Order: sequence, then C-alpha cells, then structure tokens
Amino acid sequence: MTLDLLDPAQEDLYARSPQTLKEKWSALEPKPSWILIDEVQKVPRLLNVVHQMIEEHGVLFALTGSSPRKLKRGAANLLAGRAFVYSLFPLTTVELGDRFQLNEALAWGTLPKALHLESTDDKKEFLRAYALIYLKEEIVAEQIVRNLTPFRHFLEVAAQCNGQVINYSKIAKDVGADVKTVQSYFTILEDTLVGIRIPAFHLSVRKRQRTHPKFYFFDPGVKRALEHTLDQELYPKTFTYGFAFEHFVVLELHRLADYRRCDWTFSYFQTTDGGEIDLVIDRPGKTRLLIEIKSADRVTERDVAALNRFQKAIPHSEAFCLSLDPTPKKMGATLCLPWQHVLQKGSPFF
Repeated sequence: MTLDLLDPAQEDLYARSPQTLKEKWSALEPKPSWILIDEVQKVPRLLNVVHQMIEEHGVLFALTGSSPRKLKRGAANLLAGRAFVYSLFPLTTVELGDRFQLNEALAWGTLPKALHLESTDDKKEFLRAYALIYLKEEIVAEQIVRNLTPFRHFLEVAAQCNGQVINYSKIAKDVGADVKTVQSYFTILEDTLVGIRIPAFHLSVRKRQRTHPKFYFFDPGVKRALEHTLDQELYPKTFTYGFAFEHFVVLELHRLADYRRCDWTFSYFQTTDGGEIDLVIDRPGKTRLLIEIKSADRVTERDVAALNRFQKAIPHSEAFCLSLDPTPKKMGATLCLPWQHVLQKGSPFF
C-alpha cells in the first residue's frame, strides 16, 4: 500500500481525515504488511495513526520525506523507540563503482537524475530546476520564510561561501538582513536537508560551540546551481577545482560514515594565524583522524607540514592527506593516500 502526499488530492484527504489511512487498510484483503508513505512531513497528524497501527496491528511502515522541519517544529508524533532513521544521500563512489567519474561529480554532483542525463545543457537545466523546486516546494509552500527575496539572495551568497568558516555578520550585510535572520536561514538549510554544518574543533566542547562553523551543501551540482556558476568549467590545478575536490571528499566521508552507522563527530581545526586542518573526525574507541585534502597530483612535504605540526599537539590522533597523487607515501607523521583508498575501499578509516 502506497501513499504519495505530493499528490494534492491525497494530501488534502489525509490532512482532513488521518483515520482514512486505517480505514482503507482495514478494507483490503489480504491486508498489506507494509505501507509506504512518501513526503510524510506534509501531514504530521498522520503519524498518530501510524503509531496506532504499529501498536495494534503490527503494520510495518516506510516513511520518507525531504524535510523533517515541519515534523520537529509541529509537535508531531516522532515515533520514539518505534522507528529507525536513515538518510538517503546522492550516490556515492561505492554505489557508482566503475561508472564514477571524478570531474563529472565535481561539476554536476551525483544526484541520480543528473547522472542519467547525457548532455551538458540538460544537466544544467535539471540542476537549475532542482534549485527552483527547493524554493517553491520547501520554502514557499511550507511558508518557512515570509519574505523570499532576501532568502533567495542568501542562497547564492551561502553557496559562494561553501566550505568556508561562516561569517554571519558579513553574510547578513551582503543579504540585507540581520545576523539572527541569517543564522535562522542556515538552520532552515539543515532542517530541509540541503547541507551540513561542521563545527570548529576544540578539546573543550564548550569552546567548540562558541566558534563559527563551516557549511557544506549536500551536492556539488546543486551548490553550483545556487551560486549560478554552472556555465563555468572546472579546470584541474585551479583554486576553484581544489575547493570542489575538498567539498566532494568531505561529503563522501560524511555519507559513508552515515551509511555504515559510524558514530563519528566531524569538525575542522583552524588557528588564529591561519593554520588549518580540513577535517577532524572523532571516532569513539579509536584514534582521532586529522585529514588534509589536496587536489594536487603530487603531494610534497610542504603540503603536510602544518598537519605534521598539529598532529603532535592533538592527543590520540593520526594524520592523513587525501589527494589526487596516485602514490601512497609517508611524510613525517602523515600518511598520504590517493583519495580512492579511503572513499572506495573504506580503508584505513572504517
């Protein structure tokens, strides 16, 4: 049995009378053991009926949605202890296997539809439409933002700042909004599953929470659509390519950790004098990972000098550099690996 709440008629029916779900199920012979409800966040009250059917009849449900915001903020029944939560990301390198092409992923992302389109023009149109649909379906339809104009401008500015430390004051000035509004905008992006915030690393959790985070959009192609750079080619050995490669690696590690149900904590490390580690990953019961991401096809000692220095100061840590260099090598305390050794083979991180 399937319910598609993107269908306006079905959404209206179940919003008016959530009990209709149980009534329709009861009338079926044989009664289905599974019920799939797509875009369940559109009718939060339906979860009370779902809860009832689980408890009374043992019915199994697959509940999917593109935004938990309405559920969390609407005091919906979140089925605590009765539901497992899984995230579904754009396709990973592991899923794509031999079909994966790095430059294509950096330019167009790995949403399934984008991968199936053959022409560059079609990919551009799809990604632009995806960005517009997000505004229409998630923001306008759900009335999350009253004034859409500054939010639309915010999306472009936020995409331009992808992977950088968030400067709320500067973004607020660029967008023409106050700082609290910009902070709420980033929360909206997280709640609608459009990106992830990565906090600054500090051994003190209290201090970590006081430092501005970084933000990464969930897909490189969507990020380029939001910042209106789909017409610009990505050339290897440029700063733009380097930022795109870092974006890809961060997302891929986050996706793989989630799919493997790793209870990892992601952060970044930055000093006041500009020293930085792209990723710090805390793994319960294991050493802390310090990761530098380089798009260079030949890693040198200069590339890992800061990483070697910080590794000595951060307890219980191992240092890695993931890059386009095809030759594994050890430089000081840092193990330099081709990115495929971790993202496709899962070793030695997982």
